[in-house]
Amino acid sequence: LLLLAATAARAGDARQEEAVRALARRLLGPRAAAVSLSVGPGLAAGGPDTYRLWSPPGAAVAVAVTGSSGVAAAAGLYHYLRDFCGCHLSWSGAQLRLPDPLPRLRAEIRAAAPGRYRYYQNVCAQSYSFAWWDWGRWEREIDWMALSGINLAPAFAGQEAVWQRVYRNLGLNQSEIDKYFTGPAFLAWNRMGNLRRWAGPLPPAWHFKQLYLQYRIVERMRSLGMTTVLPAFAGHVPQGILRVFPRVNATRLGHWSHFDCSYSCIYLLDPEDRMFQVIGTLFLKELIKEFGTDHVYSADTFNEMTPLSSDPAYLSRVSNAVFRSMTGADPKALWLMQGWLFQHQPDFWQPAQVRALLHGVPLGRMIVLDLFAESKPVYQWTESFYGQPFIWCMLHNFGGNHGLFGTVEAINHGPFAARHFPNSTMVGTGLVPEGIEQNDMVYELMNELGWRQEPLDLPSWVTRYAERRYGAPNAAAASAWRLLLRSVYNCTGVCVNHNHSPLVRRPSLHMDTELWYNASDVYEAWRLLLSAGAELGSSPTFLYDLVDVTRQAAQQLVSDYYLSIRQAFQSHALPELLTAGGVLVYDLLPELDSLLSSHSLFLLGRWLENARAMATSDREAEQYELNARNQVTLWGPSGNILDYANKQLGGLVLDYYTVRWSLFVSALVESLNSGRPFHQDQFNQAVFQVERGFIYNKKHYPAVPAGDTMEISRKLFLKYYP
Repeated sequence: LLLLAATAARAGDARQEEAVRALARRLLGPRAAAVSLSVGPGLAAGGPDTYRLWSPPGAAVAVAVTGSSGVAAAAGLYHYLRDFCGCHLSWSGAQLRLPDPLPRLRAEIRAAAPGRYRYYQNVCAQSYSFAWWDWGRWEREIDWMALSGINLAPAFAGQEAVWQRVYRNLGLNQSEIDKYFTGPAFLAWNRMGNLRRWAGPLPPAWHFKQLYLQYRIVERMRSLGMTTVLPAFAGHVPQGILRVFPRVNATRLGHWSHFDCSYSCIYLLDPEDRMFQVIGTLFLKELIKEFGTDHVYSADTFNEMTPLSSDPAYLSRVSNAVFRSMTGADPKALWLMQGWLFQHQPDFWQPAQVRALLHGVPLGRMIVLDLFAESKPVYQWTESFYGQPFIWCMLHNFGGNHGLFGTVEAINHGPFAARHFPNSTMVGTGLVPEGIEQNDMVYELMNELGWRQEPLDLPSWVTRYAERRYGAPNAAAASAWRLLLRSVYNCTGVCVNHNHSPLVRRPSLHMDTELWYNASDVYEAWRLLLSAGAELGSSPTFLYDLVDVTRQAAQQLVSDYYLSIRQAFQSHALPELLTAGGVLVYDLLPELDSLLSSHSLFLLGRWLENARAMATSDREAEQYELNARNQVTLWGPSGNILDYANKQLGGLVLDYYTVRWSLFVSALVESLNSGRPFHQDQFNQAVFQVERGFIYNKKHYPAVPAGDTMEISRKLFLKYYP
């Protein structure tokens, strides 16, 4: 574990100081002059990140913040802004109405993180959320990361450009490379050996833009004292390698998810083959030459893929080969590995197999992300990963779906229980959602817990959260948040936040409408938030939450109407079927679409416009838009992972989900009228044409909101509040 203390090639203190001061200026403008920010590594005395807040004598500076790193200083600044100035920063907006003058502290505050790392990012988020980001969006994210105290994060942009260079040097031709890389919206799964070719190839301009982004990302992250995690070789290779090196020992893995071998079944090099080390070391040396290194590398050989053998000796050889390909380029290498595979395929990953894979790497030279620890912790049944360090992670979100969700009790107690587990090797906490820009409260809570020594009083915490988020105390808003906290945000047991609501799934007569909470709590929170609108309606974060809670209420209502439709059909009650189906298709769903279209963060047009903005030609723009449309709908050529990445966005609800529901209701009505049974298979074939038609409809969707959020929410409430 001592190796963990020296992972980062630390940016100089002066550079970190300047970086955190520049962050404060971006955040606070001229008011940043009233805050003194400095970096002094001695503050941590070799231990985890620490910050100190105090008010120096005299009036020029209201508060001084010293951190053991730039990140620690930024976290100290946010502590002051949050707890003493009533401010708030999140993906959905900032509330930065600073008191004038800034408050002074009566006593010094000192905080030390309980673990070395606060980790952030899921490899899937690179595609579900970050795919179309420009530098401006990345800069805002890195600022948020620093203020949240995050000090360990991947920097994965631009790796395909480096891989292309390596493959060309090895003798592959461009067409072989083009048949390997996926399109931009699916690169996360290409990097993990799941998927090839789909929605590709990558245009040359993509590589140039991503390299430019990566230079800026790693420079900014390191300047703030963050440790960047770079990609490494996991053993997967394009088929072209077998042409160039015909004697290489490589085996095709099985198909991934619902993709056949046209787009999956990627080759995996045998760990004993000498080309494993040649390719892995060549890539990493090239990457380090390009971007420098902080000595931490990510590789996932068996993500959702069954290994070729369960023999522990084979599994140890694979992990040892991956690790040696890292140390061949960087003797100080530390391997960061996702622990998702262990809970995803527990029948394969028995204790002997887990131990073998982990012990193929020297103890302390690997960090495992216990990726779904809030629901399915792996450390508990692996004796704390058999001695390898691990990070307790909150996964929380799948596919970037919308939907209010949280496991607040689990995350409020889980990290502390893991730290006190017998012989615990826990070295930090992490946020690893598959998609971001949803459920801000859960992430604010988890970030705060990353700096705490004990659990929080959640009802008190969420009351203060509402006040900070909206910039004013409001009894109705606080009550709404306490209701949400105890219900929709408090899933217990094994909770998977993957939105299965009938709203966002292909209609059938066997849909899941079960909830883990009392639906009436969401309806009541909706009523309370609307009643707070007169006071809080000018707050951007309030309007975001009003859309989100109204959207959740509408999602519940869709389930109710679906149950009425199903009951009417099964009872052969045509008038009731027409009534329930008509309300759903012609009023509720269009009204929901209007609501979503009234807010910039709930627009399909924004996602599509960001995709097109990455392009340098009309042809590229068309390819990127098709990537963006396919990901949130069919996820593959034929609905291979249909609706996995569903979103509730203005435009998508009306032209995709509503059209599906209209077809379903019509099919049921036709069945009752004709006396012929409803066949799901026939419906699926018909609705696939609708789904595919949406991807290729070439309709322009606005990226600017239209309509009055408060008015639309109130209109929905007056019609539908139960």
